[in-house]
Amino acid sequence: MLSPILLSLKVASIATIFAFILGVFFAYILTKKQVPLKSVWETLIILPMILPPSIVGYLLLKLFGKRGPLGAFLLDTFGIQVVFTWIACVIAACVVALPLMYQNVKAAFQSVDETYELAASTLGSSEWKIFWTVVFPLARPGVVSGIILTFARALGEFGATLMLAGNIEGKTQTIPTAIYYAVATGKEDQANTLVMVMTVFSFLMIFGLNAWLKKKNYKV
Repeated sequence: MLSPILLSLKVASIATIFAFILGVFFAYILTKKQVPLKSVWETLIILPMILPPSIVGYLLLKLFGKRGPLGAFLLDTFGIQVVFTWIACVIAACVVALPLMYQNVKAAFQSVDETYELAASTLGSSEWKIFWTVVFPLARPGVVSGIILTFARALGEFGATLMLAGNIEGKTQTIPTAIYYAVATGKEDQANTLVMVMTVFSFLMIFGLNAWLKKKNYKV
């Protein structure tokens, strides 16, 4: 029973790191820059939040399967098989959770008064320095919200994970898939325990986020 919990924490942590990097990058570029086909890019980023997870998982399976373009490239070039491994769990969790990170960070960047950026620019600061010393600190509450919500979403990912990684005990079985298997096989006690663990994790994350935001007098 401990294996799904540890794997879920590992997967959610790695997926959140990648979602953070991608979310901040895309949010900044699409918010602060003139990008061709901006609406198309935003739609593609947000799409996994709208589509059923099973469809997202199917599309990922087509991409990262042995005959898929990315899957075949990784297998032939680096000898890395994605499907039915913990890496597949990370990819599924990251793709499904990325829209939450993007939306939160985008809103945070948009809330930053451009006057501060212009002032820093007139003082000779580079764009990179302005981002790290002006934009990012002012957007921090929204970024923190995105990180916590993304981690919670990645922790609870089920449909896409099941399609891409399967439900292999001790290898790709996360908390949600373990609950599904426990219910299907009549292991009610195990299901109850895992449900309680997931509920406590989620409650503590949201409770902690709300408490921190209230302390900072910030509202999302």
